[in-house]
Amino acid sequence: MTLGTQDKDAIIKRLRRIEGQVKGIQKMVEEGKYCSDILIQIAAVRSAMNSVGGIILENHMKDCLKKYLDGAAGDQILDELITTMVKYTKQN
Repeated sequence: MTLGTQDKDAIIKRLRRIEGQVKGIQKMVEEGKYCSDILIQIAAVRSAMNSVGGIILENHMKDCLKKYLDGAAGDQILDELITTMVKYTKQN
């Protein structure tokens, strides 16, 4: 599965914003900022990553299901999709 140009550009933009947030967290730690403030920023990064992951997962699901319904792929693609969804949604 590959992302369309528009989706790819939006995801890259979001990931760059997340990268900036992570650098901000690093700076907060270096400066000895209050732990509660750092944890709030970490939660914001997690939420942003979940949002990006959701967009990518949605694109992947659509691609897999389209291939399956068009007859371009067999049951193997559904198994791959399920495996991917389980790995993505697994909590650490």
